[in-house]
Amino acid sequence: MRYIMAEHKRTLPSRKGDQKANKRVNESELAAESKQQKQNETTTVVQSVDFSGGQTAEMRRRLGEDFFTQPCVALAKAFLGKVLVRRREDGTELRGRVVETEAYLGGEDKASHSAGGKRTERNTAMFMKPGAIYVYPIYGVYLCMNVSSEGRDGAAVLLRSLEPLQGHSVMRQLRAARRKDGARPLKDKELCNGPSKLCQALDVPRRFDRRDLATDPEVWLEDADLSAGDAHDGVVVEAPRVGIESHGEWAKKPLRFYIRGNACVSVVDKVAERRENPPDLHRQNICNRTQMD
Repeated sequence: MRYIMAEHKRTLPSRKGDQKANKRVNESELAAESKQQKQNETTTVVQSVDFSGGQTAEMRRRLGEDFFTQPCVALAKAFLGKVLVRRREDGTELRGRVVETEAYLGGEDKASHSAGGKRTERNTAMFMKPGAIYVYPIYGVYLCMNVSSEGRDGAAVLLRSLEPLQGHSVMRQLRAARRKDGARPLKDKELCNGPSKLCQALDVPRRFDRRDLATDPEVWLEDADLSAGDAHDGVVVEAPRVGIESHGEWAKKPLRFYIRGNACVSVVDKVAERRENPPDLHRQNICNRTQMD
């Protein structure tokens, strides 16, 4: 407006000239507003929560395809500290921070469902693009949730344990529905401390199989840090995976990763934690980290 007034002092345009000038200004403003609106529409932003489960003013960005496009072991570590979000049909959002993962390396990994490059109807998601969700049943009753990674065919990360952040009461109801009548109430740390437990607590169904965690409207991953979480010392433990004892040397490989000191870890490996100068115990800054180097 100041610029236009200065022009008026210097030249006295006709009314017709004023109308043209105003039209140009209006068109310019509308174009700017349209551009800003398009930018807002193409930026996926979701509101974060504090670690006690309440809302905060800070806005966190949903993690997209770039996050998942990294090798399996790197992705398994990068998951730690991130927040898995499940939006149910009634709009309720359940949130849990990832505190434990396992890497399954594909063809060479004897403990992997894709060992030897074997492709089946069940494990199709393991061969899809990074970020594809692989949900499979175990014992014919329970479900586990994995996410495909970059690199070797059939490589994926198992989400093993979460720290509940939001929706505790709903999680407790969902877990109780699968337990025996009269069973004792679950503690918060017991809601998601296992691969099938977290699927129950976040209401992850079999139909999520082959969906894309980077774009799905019902389940996604948010960036977050550990600065206000459960007790921990910033150490990521590398230990053998759980429940694969029959797979020989692959049962001993340190491909399970968890946050030391977090109460929601499913299985604590004291040997790995006490080992001196361990190659499988790294002090890492995992706050605000979206991917490994």
